[in-house]
Amino acid sequence: MKLGIVGSGMIVQEFLPSLVKLEGLEIMGMQGTKASIGKVEEICIKYGIPNFTDDFDELCEFGIDTVYIAVPNFLHFEFCKKALEKGLNVIVEKPMTTNYKEAEKLSGLAKEKKLFLFEAITTLYFENYKKIKGWIGKIGDVKLVQSQYSQYSSRYDAFKRGEILPVFDPKKAGGALMDLGLYNLHYVLGLFGKPENVKYYANLERKIDTSGVLMMEYENFNAMCVCAKDSEGERIGVIQGSKGKIISEEAPGLVGKVTLKLYDGTTESFDDGFSKDRAVPEFKAFIRAVNENDLEFCYKQLEKSLLVSEVQTKARIEAGIKFPQD
Repeated sequence: MKLGIVGSGMIVQEFLPSLVKLEGLEIMGMQGTKASIGKVEEICIKYGIPNFTDDFDELCEFGIDTVYIAVPNFLHFEFCKKALEKGLNVIVEKPMTTNYKEAEKLSGLAKEKKLFLFEAITTLYFENYKKIKGWIGKIGDVKLVQSQYSQYSSRYDAFKRGEILPVFDPKKAGGALMDLGLYNLHYVLGLFGKPENVKYYANLERKIDTSGVLMMEYENFNAMCVCAKDSEGERIGVIQGSKGKIISEEAPGLVGKVTLKLYDGTTESFDDGFSKDRAVPEFKAFIRAVNENDLEFCYKQLEKSLLVSEVQTKARIEAGIKFPQD
């Protein structure tokens, strides 16, 4: 995989030290904005990336076959569409798009052109998460599911002062559900599929959700997803069944150590250790798929992203949170 990166924010700077070490991946260039190009140049020098630019068309001329898009949410669709139209594979940071309509369009374009389109969602690629899937049948009938991700945002104080940064800006597809809440949705929907009903109880400030509780009804159980950027709380996953329970000890974006506890006293724990290096499992999967031309795997993952986008969009709009793209 020959990769071009769009964006130079926190997520890119967190992931780069790991990405440059991965086999089968060559980072050919980075794109920033005119305002950030100095920082982009410093990053490229630090990690031995040969090219940088503030122009997307120029990035595409650096010999890349895949682009990693890590820009504010409201720009995801535009950059993904451009890349796919140029015949490039796409890895896009979560959320894939601002709404389900946009996600469907990108999915259709990728499949039409037989290109890869991955949403970068760490949850699905941890062995810890896969272990949970294998344990579900051991806990009897599922009764309750919880996924909680609360993290006081470093930008919330500025928001309270009236400074509206992208993460809290409805014009830029911000809000808690679009950020931390997306991990909750992938955690639950990846295990149990589409719910029968969904409702988001949002705490709104200036027309954006700074926190909220999303409830999903399944045929025989309910799932509760808590997300907050205005306060701290538990970061945990719990699946309660008639014969036992499964606990994941960290936020759904990390999963962390998982433990199976049956009511007969049986206990089993597992930890792949990658919660401290969360980019590695997902990018290894992306690299393998692209290098081996495994489109079938990609499109299975894409269906999961489409389902999350569908549920997320419905819950958000019905909670009164509207974006210009809607």
